[in-house]
Amino acid sequence: MIQYKAPIKDIQFLMNDVFDFQQHYQQIPGGEEATPDMVDAILGEAARFSEEVLSPLYQTGDDGCVFNDGDVTTPKGFREAYGQYVEGGWQGMSAPVEYGGQGLPLSLGVIKSEMIGTANWVWGMYPGLSLGAMNTIYMHGSEEQKQTYLVPLTEGRWTGTMCLTEPQCGTDLGQVKTKAVPNGDGSYAISGTKIFISSGEHDLTEQIVHIVLARLPDAPKGTKGISLFIVPKFNVNQDGSLGDRNPVVCGSIEEKMGIHGSSTCMMNFDGAKGFLIGPKNKGLMCMFTFMNTARIGTSIQGVGAAELSFQGALPYARERRSMRSLSGTKQPEKIADALIVHPDVRRMLLTQKAIAEGGRAMLYYAAQLADHMMAAHSRDDQAEYDRIDDKLGFLTPVLKAFLTELGYEAANQGVQVYGGHGFIKEWGMEQIIRDTQIAKLYEGTTGVQALDLLGRKVLLGKLKSFNEFHTVVKDFIKQHQNRSDMKPMIKQLKRYLLRWRLGTLRIAFMARKDRDMVGAASVDYLMFSGYVMMAYFWARMADSAYSAISRDPSQADFYRAKIHTAEFYFDRMLPRAKGHAKMMVKPARTLMQMSEDHFSF
Repeated sequence: MIQYKAPIKDIQFLMNDVFDFQQHYQQIPGGEEATPDMVDAILGEAARFSEEVLSPLYQTGDDGCVFNDGDVTTPKGFREAYGQYVEGGWQGMSAPVEYGGQGLPLSLGVIKSEMIGTANWVWGMYPGLSLGAMNTIYMHGSEEQKQTYLVPLTEGRWTGTMCLTEPQCGTDLGQVKTKAVPNGDGSYAISGTKIFISSGEHDLTEQIVHIVLARLPDAPKGTKGISLFIVPKFNVNQDGSLGDRNPVVCGSIEEKMGIHGSSTCMMNFDGAKGFLIGPKNKGLMCMFTFMNTARIGTSIQGVGAAELSFQGALPYARERRSMRSLSGTKQPEKIADALIVHPDVRRMLLTQKAIAEGGRAMLYYAAQLADHMMAAHSRDDQAEYDRIDDKLGFLTPVLKAFLTELGYEAANQGVQVYGGHGFIKEWGMEQIIRDTQIAKLYEGTTGVQALDLLGRKVLLGKLKSFNEFHTVVKDFIKQHQNRSDMKPMIKQLKRYLLRWRLGTLRIAFMARKDRDMVGAASVDYLMFSGYVMMAYFWARMADSAYSAISRDPSQADFYRAKIHTAEFYFDRMLPRAKGHAKMMVKPARTLMQMSEDHFSF
C-alpha cells in the first residue's frame, strides 16, 4: 500500500527559491496575511490532513460508490474525512472574506489542492468541483445569488457541480438540448438529461448546487444560444434554510475504468427550478470560468500521479533485489543488487521525478498568474484582468493536456518498476494508472486542448500570448547565457525556443492554404510546447539550486539533486520534442487523403 508523504521541501524550494512567493504576496490583496509563519502552518496542516486522513482512504475507496434508487453512498471514510475538511475551514481558504472565506491568495489553495489531490485524487474531486461552482457564482452571480449559494459553498456545508455533457454531445456544446422555460416569477423550469456529472449525487453534504447549461425557448441555435443556471438539489427558503426537494434526480452512476470512489452520475432534470446566472445566451462564456478552474485543477492530477507513483516506486526499487550491476557488484553482502542500481530503473525513476517536479513548477507559475488575475478583478481593472487572463489562457491547455499525458506516463513507469507485482491490485500502483486515464479525457481531451491552444490561443490570437511567453523565456536566456555552469542548458533552451517560433510561423503559413493543417498539427504542437515550457522551468530550478548551494551548503545534497534532475531532463526528455517538431509541420495530406470508405475491417 502506498503511503503518501507531502513533498514539503520541494514545495518550499519552489515557493522560496524559484518564485519568491513572499514578494509576490506583497503585491496582491490578501497577500499580507500570507506571512511565512502562516504559509508554513498551512503547508504543515495540509500535509498532515493529506497524509493521515486522505492517503489511507485512497486504495479502500477503489471499492467504489453504491447507487440505490437515486441515492449515492460514498466509500467508507469519505464522509468523515469531508467533515474534518469542513471543520478545518479548508474549502474557504482562498474565498472572499465577505462570503465567509479567509481571503488568502488563490495560489495557496492550489498548493493545498495539490497535496490533497496527490494523496487521494478521487476524494478531492468532491470539494474540487465545488471550487469551480464557487468561482462561477463569484464572477457572474448577482449579490443575492452570492449570499444564497456562495456562503454555504464557501463554508463547505454545500457542494457544487457543473452539468454540461448530454448523451448526444460532449465537447460540442452547441448541441445542448436541455430546456429552460420561464416560470413567470424570475425562475426557470429546467428539463433535460446530463451525463458524466462528477459529484452529481452523494452523501457528503445536505445540499448540492448544480451549475447547468440550458436553452431558453427563443434562444438562437448553436453555442450562441446557451444560458447558465443555478439548480439546487433542494430549493432554498428566504431565510437560507432548505425547502422541498427539487425534481433533479440521479438516474444512475457510471461503472468506470477508474476513480471508482467518485460518483459519476446521470442527472435527470424534470422541470427543476433554476435561476439564470449571468446574461441570457452567454452561458458558455460564463461557464468557461468553471471550465478553466477545472482544467487547472485537472493538471494537478497529472503532477499528483507522477508524484504518487514515484513515491510508490522509489522504496520498491531500493528494497527489491534483482541481478548484479553491469558495472560491478554494488551490494556483495546481499543475494543480488537493488533495482535502483540498474540504469534503466533509474531512467524510469528520474522520468517520474522530472515530470512531478517540473509539472509542479509549471503549476505554481500559473497559480501566481491566477493570483494577479483575481487581484485585478477585485480592483475592477478589466483591462488588467483580460491581459492576465490571456496569459493564463495560453498556459491552461498545455497544463491540462501535457501534464496529464506525462502524469499517465509516469504512472505506467511506476508499474514497470514493480514488474509483475505492479499488475497486482494490492500494491496500489495499477490504480494510479486507472484513475489517471480520465484526466486526459475530462474537461476536454488532449486533442481538444491542442485545438484550443493552436487554433484559438495562438493563431486566432495572432500569436499575442505566444509572443509574451516567448519573451519571458528569451529574457531568461539573455540573463544566463554567460553562466558557465548553466551553459549546456541555456544553449539547448535557446535552440528549442527558436524552433518553437519558426514552427509556429510555419504552421500559421500552411494553415492559410489548408485549414485541416491546424487539426493535423495541434497535438504535436501542444506536446512540443509543453516540453519547451518544462525545460524553461527546469532551467529556472537549476539556476535557483546553484545559487542556494552557495547560500546554504548544509542543504547541498538536496540542491544538487535538483541540478542532476534538470540535467537528466535536458539530456533524456527534452530531445523528445524534436520528433514533435518534425511532425507538427508535416502537411495534413497523409491524414486526410484516404476515403472514409477505405476505413474498413
